[in-house]
Amino acid sequence: MECQDSGVEESRAASRDHSPEASVDGKLVNGEGESPVIGLSLPTTNACKGQTKTKIRRTPSSEPVLTATEAGGEENSLRRNVEEQSTCEESKQNERVEAKETNEQKLYKIANELLQTEKAYVSRLNLLDQVFCTRLTEEANKYGSFPVDVVNKIFSNISSINAFHSKFLLPDLEKRMEEWSSTPRIGDILLKLAPFLKMYGEYVKNFDNAIQLVKVWTDRSPQFKATIQEIQKQEICGSLTLQHHMLEPVQRIPRYEMLLKDYLKKLPQDSPDYKDAEKSLAIISTAATHSNTAIRKTENLKKLLEVYEMLGEEEDIVNPSNELIKDGQILKLAARNTSAQERYLFLFNHILLYCVPKFTLVGSKYTVRTRIGIDGMKVVATTNEDYPHTFQVSGKERTLELQASSGQNKEEWIKAFQETIEIFQQKNETFRNAIAKDFEELPPEVSRDELGKRAPKWIRDNEVTMCMKCKEPFNALTRRRHHCRACGHVVCWKCSDYKASLEYDNNKANKVCRDCFSILTGSTDSEEKKKKGILEIESAEVSGNSIICGFLQYMEKPTKPWQKAWCAIPKNEALVLYMYGAPQDVKAQTTIPLLGYVVDDSPRCVDLPFGFKLTQSKFIHSFATESEELKQKWLKVIGLAVKGETPELNSMELQDPPDSVCQLNNLSELKEEPES
Repeated sequence: MECQDSGVEESRAASRDHSPEASVDGKLVNGEGESPVIGLSLPTTNACKGQTKTKIRRTPSSEPVLTATEAGGEENSLRRNVEEQSTCEESKQNERVEAKETNEQKLYKIANELLQTEKAYVSRLNLLDQVFCTRLTEEANKYGSFPVDVVNKIFSNISSINAFHSKFLLPDLEKRMEEWSSTPRIGDILLKLAPFLKMYGEYVKNFDNAIQLVKVWTDRSPQFKATIQEIQKQEICGSLTLQHHMLEPVQRIPRYEMLLKDYLKKLPQDSPDYKDAEKSLAIISTAATHSNTAIRKTENLKKLLEVYEMLGEEEDIVNPSNELIKDGQILKLAARNTSAQERYLFLFNHILLYCVPKFTLVGSKYTVRTRIGIDGMKVVATTNEDYPHTFQVSGKERTLELQASSGQNKEEWIKAFQETIEIFQQKNETFRNAIAKDFEELPPEVSRDELGKRAPKWIRDNEVTMCMKCKEPFNALTRRRHHCRACGHVVCWKCSDYKASLEYDNNKANKVCRDCFSILTGSTDSEEKKKKGILEIESAEVSGNSIICGFLQYMEKPTKPWQKAWCAIPKNEALVLYMYGAPQDVKAQTTIPLLGYVVDDSPRCVDLPFGFKLTQSKFIHSFATESEELKQKWLKVIGLAVKGETPELNSMELQDPPDSVCQLNNLSELKEEPES
């Protein structure tokens, strides 16, 4: 004990000689095997918790004597405090470095994404310009099966767009990304080249017309269709259609806008690239506005194309003015026994297509049974004890009682119908008001008494969107704008297909509308139609008042191929068969007076099954239907017509087979099928 007390005293004396401000450095050990340092001044501040610095001192008069073990434990505690402070400060510094690196990485990733998407985009432009456009141009020059001018209109200024991106924008972006470590910016490049994006305006403006031309010439020219299909089979097309690739230039500008907005969000406002990027975004956003409008139209056209294919490419619905509102399966309640049958509806902004499913693995999925116009349509909810969720659609052409799958589905259909009807009525009302206003504002020189004596004031093309006579919407191909030289109204080609002598133009024959034609010549529209001849009666007029109509396969001579034709036998001319290329044609391709023909329906009379022939002297006409039932239906009508007898509708007992493309009219008198 005395020896221990002596050692403690020596240690205490040694501590007095040591400086009280001595600090511990990073080499301090835990004290084992050595004399502990008693006098300490340590920074024990916990920087993470914001504690103040505290000095730890050992004074001989107040503190008890520490053993070596106790001193070593205190040293360990102090050392842990030092290490915690050091670790916390290092962690903060690392976080600041990581945050800075993450932001820079994001900017790099955005710039790199711009580069990579630009490379892919240039390859698509090259596909359109150097493959599709070049091949079609070569085919047009070589065979002449379709005009070169059509190819130029389809692809517009795609060559200029391709040259701009492949020779200027893409090389500049590639060079900048190689120098990114020293020059991390893209705003200056985009600011320099963004004004050239104005060239997209021409492409976007022409886009609707281009898509329509592709459709028209695919149907019209086999060589045009074969060339496109051959290219689309190549690996570079990625199993996508020409129309899909044509959409990419329309979508590219909004893509630039989105990437540049993201780039500006990550870019510090004090960055030297900020002002250039901001100015570039303003220019690109202006161009994107037009592209977004075109994209919305294109999405609608894509839907129309899908419906067009589902209907066997037989309905003329692919038109920029058409809009698909709603489609879906529905049940139709038959009028006689209230049995429910599966049907499909396509509701457009101007018409409802009531369709029957076709049970085939390939080809069209539905056959159009009835077309009901929105004009005059009414929709009401109904109550049926046996069938819930029913409602009724009533139009000028037909009334349908339908059953939805649920109460919610019923409400959705009714709402879609009501909104479509309301919008249609509003547009028509606006149009009628505009017409009335135009008549009120017509100058005195085009009054009824002086019509044709003075030149009229022409109404501008951009002031109307539909024919001022028949109210059909204009489009660039099938319904273009024309002016009546008598009243100055904007009308379609159908309503301006009249000529009359105008006194103010030295009595020369000028193009006039049907109303002015009636006033100037005193002739009625029906009298004018009689002058046009039997072939110039529209298909819709014949089909709408026919005993039977529908698609038939037709072969004029054994040496000629089979072709599809829309055939109709009108009620008022039950002895004549009208043949059209399509249901909406305005002129028949030919007519066959059936009186005196001999009907041959033997199994081997034609190449196709369900066929029959009409023969008279040297004339032989071969026909074929889709089914035996449909064949018998046609033969019943034709069998009477060739004898000079008019078919009696009530006694024919004609039935409309579920999978038939034939449409019978006067459905209130005819037996459509078990559903009615």
